[in-house]
Amino acid sequence: MLRRRMLIMLGVVVIVVLALGGYKALSIYKQIQQFTAPKPPINVAVAVVEERPWQNRLPAIGTLKALQGVDLALEISGTVKALQFESGQKVKVGQPLVQLDSDVEKGLLGTAEADLGLAQLDFARGSKLVGDGSISRGDFDKLAATQKKAAASVAQLNASLAKKRILAPFSGTIGIRQVDVGDYLASGTVIATLQDLTSLYADFFVPEQVLPKLALGQQVQVSVTAYPDAVFIASISAINPKVEDATRNVLVRATLPNPDGTLLPGMFANLQVILGQDTQQRVVPESTITYTLYGNSVYVVVPKKTTDGQPEKNDKGEPQLAVERRFVTTGERRGGLVIISKGLKAGEQVVTGGQLKLDNGTHVAISADQAAPAEQNSQPKVD
Repeated sequence: MLRRRMLIMLGVVVIVVLALGGYKALSIYKQIQQFTAPKPPINVAVAVVEERPWQNRLPAIGTLKALQGVDLALEISGTVKALQFESGQKVKVGQPLVQLDSDVEKGLLGTAEADLGLAQLDFARGSKLVGDGSISRGDFDKLAATQKKAAASVAQLNASLAKKRILAPFSGTIGIRQVDVGDYLASGTVIATLQDLTSLYADFFVPEQVLPKLALGQQVQVSVTAYPDAVFIASISAINPKVEDATRNVLVRATLPNPDGTLLPGMFANLQVILGQDTQQRVVPESTITYTLYGNSVYVVVPKKTTDGQPEKNDKGEPQLAVERRFVTTGERRGGLVIISKGLKAGEQVVTGGQLKLDNGTHVAISADQAAPAEQNSQPKVD
């Protein structure tokens, strides 16, 4: 009886062990199937490498300057008696702007003019008397010198009076006034700024090696951050006849019409000097490029191949796709596009996003609504 019980217990243990072993084997089998099953393709957006006309340009940065611009300042000290302008006003050449207290100078001028009148009468009488021999030549010379001295005093006081006021040296827009009536101002104090905004200068530097490509009258496209969607057209008006010793760059000036006063002096400007005729270049969106210290690369979509080099197809007979990492040589970037001078051919498809999920040979699928050619070079409106 005891032997029978032991056999039953042994059988139960064997059954339990076999059940546990079967369950573990089934779990391992499922895991193996999961890891060995082909991974689903990664959906990617692509762009087509295009060969298109590319306008040759020379990029540069510069600063806008007024055609004429000065900081109005006093030559002599004095108290402000009258301000004859408003901040931001447009003024004409010769228009009075500031008047200092000049009562003392006016009084001295009256005295000097009286002395000059008397000296002129004495000189006129002396001219007649010296001819008759009534006075000596020496006395007449003294009368002439007295007249000249009186005239010089009058001229000196008139000059001092002229410095007691400021006139607009040219037509333009005056800035915010920095003084008030009654202020005592030392010489050299700035009253306001005056800028002629009808035209502007765009000054910029270029490397000396591009000098043969530049010429007077050459078109320059100017853009500023204040108006990101606008491009203003200027033309090269002067090229400095000297190369800077420290930088080996040359200063170039372009003249920019500004009839509406839209642009202001001092603005930072991005410039594009138009060079020659268009050339054919292969371009892709900038988002396709992966920049590293070891070189720039892109992921190119290519047919996936089997071990024997034949194109691989799925159950439906459709070709499978994979990505191939390819190093490229890039050129100028503009408007979201970049030139590819080496590494790609026109018509190839490159991945535009999600490169971090990819590796060389990764199975991919192109999203139907995201496969498109490289977008046209977006150009802002030209003013």
